[in-house]
Amino acid sequence: MTTPHDHSSNPLHGITLEHMLNDLVEQLGWERMGRRVRIACFTSEPSIGSSLKFLRRTPWARAKVEAMYLEMKRSGKPGA
Repeated sequence: MTTPHDHSSNPLHGITLEHMLNDLVEQLGWERMGRRVRIACFTSEPSIGSSLKFLRRTPWARAKVEAMYLEMKRSGKPGA
């Protein structure tokens, strides 16, 4: 028998990767995101679709994007 997981301490619980990307693009834009996380899907013909595909199969890059999202949310300022 499995027990339910307590996700209350996970600030990303319930937030999809697509939601994170949309918020980041809206607040920072592709150019700033590409300067902070140097990946081609942010710097060369960026799109949500290509970014989702890459980030879903590249754990190190996803971790950096999640950290950037959390930093932006904690600061409460665009461009953080």
